Amino acid sequence: MCRHIAYVGEPVALGELLVGPEHSLLRQSWEPRAQTSGVVNADGFGVGWYAEGDPVPARYRRSGPLWGDLSFADLARVVRSRALLAAVRGATLPGADGEAAAAPFAAGPWLFSHNGAVRGWPGSLAPLAATLPAGELLGLEAQTDSALLWALVLHRLRSGDAPGAALADTVREVAEAAPGSGLTLLLTDGSRIAATAWENSLWYLPGPDRVVVASEPYDDDPRWLEVPGHTLVTATRADVTLTPLKEPST
Repeated sequence: MCRHIAYVGEPVALGELLVGPEHSLLRQSWEPRAQTSGVVNADGFGVGWYAEGDPVPARYRRSGPLWGDLSFADLARVVRSRALLAAVRGATLPGADGEAAAAPFAAGPWLFSHNGAVRGWPGSLAPLAATLPAGELLGLEAQTDSALLWALVLHRLRSGDAPGAALADTVREVAEAAPGSGLTLLLTDGSRIAATAWENSLWYLPGPDRVVVASEPYDDDPRWLEVPGHTLVTATRADVTLTPLKEPST
């Protein structure tokens, strides 16, 4: 079980979203309010952000818990960005991937994270993994379900799919192969956000001139809206669209 958040809007300090709020991602890492499974997210964390004039995001990732990184508070206080994606990780299975398994995953302008777990991993997704070119499989950052989901999404993005379609088609395909999986995905290129709500909580906070999509609200602002289950979210700083996603059996 993980927690994640994406933001697009006017430049803000990372800490304004990730550390400062009463129920920020920092606090969620040990005391989440939405507890569909798991509580403590101590198996790594990461944040990716975009510098002015550079479409390729920077990342800061660690294999330990967010609350144990004494340097992160300084980083979050001084770094400002118009867009970010951050996550804290609670590993589904034991593993030795360390920092490489911590979201966000990245390629080109994209940042990606996954909240949930694939049922029957890894065997359940072996047929889908076999559809990827060998080079893409060999390039996986980690031997985790999240890393493979990212490879499946990225393959579609590189083939020309729009962000929302890349997420939606991947979720449908994986849900058919591994029913009951948690597939709440989050993707940004620094100007737009796409996400899926699938078996785990997802909320969004619209405007003015900004948008936040997150596992759960970081404060008690009444403008937070919960995303219904099995829904695709596509958002810019000016607009949010919700599209139902049908289960494979319907």
